[in-house]
Amino acid sequence: MTNPFKGETTESEENIKKEENKAEVNPDAEIVVDENTDNNESTEQEENSSETSELDKLKADYEKLNNQYIRLAADFDNYRKRQAQERESLLKYGAEDTLKKLIEVLDNFDRGEKAIADVEDCEKVKESFTLVHKQLTDALAKVGLEVIECEGKEFDPNFHEAVMQTPTSEHPEHTIIAELQKGYKLGDRVLRPSLVNVATAE
Repeated sequence: MTNPFKGETTESEENIKKEENKAEVNPDAEIVVDENTDNNESTEQEENSSETSELDKLKADYEKLNNQYIRLAADFDNYRKRQAQERESLLKYGAEDTLKKLIEVLDNFDRGEKAIADVEDCEKVKESFTLVHKQLTDALAKVGLEVIECEGKEFDPNFHEAVMQTPTSEHPEHTIIAELQKGYKLGDRVLRPSLVNVATAE
């Protein structure tokens, strides 16, 4: 028996039923996976891996440079200490070779002193003195000591010190007439200038 209160199915009700049917899950339908999501995750992993690799490389480079710096600093410190020791040794024992040569001269002075103790002949004393003086001069020359040449030379304030001036016409002006005290130099360095008498114009 037809329900008198139920009218004919309207168009809107039919549309609602269609939408409900569409909303039902079809168990046989295929599940579609968004491939873009997997690609994004893979790209992020590759970027993270690349950044980690670069960071590890930078750390390795840093460690290498730091170790090189530490070694260089240690080498320089050792070099500085060696230089300080060598400088101290040079100041303390630099005159060793010179003194060894002068010891031989002192030995001859001792022998000469004993030899002339009872000698009355002045000529023998003079010969002994000349011999020892020459030995001393030779020993000093071997270590680089040089006598500054003076007499007859033109006055040079770098090597000579004028303590007298003599007006004369026999010598050109500024010529050294006489040496009053010998001067000495070591290489290019003046140890003591010569004291001289210099000619001036009358």
